[in-house]
Amino acid sequence: MPHFAVTEKKNIRLKKKMESIGISEDDLEEKFIRASGRGGQKINKTSSSVYIRHKPTGIEVKCMKERSRSINRFLARRELVEKIEALAGGKTGKKLKLEKIKKQKQKRKKRAKRKYDFQSNIKIT
Repeated sequence: MPHFAVTEKKNIRLKKKMESIGISEDDLEEKFIRASGRGGQKINKTSSSVYIRHKPTGIEVKCMKERSRSINRFLARRELVEKIEALAGGKTGKKLKLEKIKKQKQKRKKRAKRKYDFQSNIKIT
């Protein structure tokens, strides 16, 4: 697996995650294309956007979040891993965050209901 311009810890974590799911570098088709959008002259001249296709599943990811090609390669692989996990039915980081937010909103709703029910039961004489 190539080394990306992120911390060593993140590189290792991504490598382990890919191995646990069963994704190898040979399964990936990677292309570099010119990105569009913000970034000015740098983005118009360089092919920093990354397109990755997982051959066995046909899942495609295009990443152009950063100006650096190396970081975009890392982010594209991470996004591909999340998509394949979601396809397999596993809980991804996004799903866990959404569940956490949903629980927090339910708690707030219950607290607010209790508060207003309590206030409506108070009678001023």
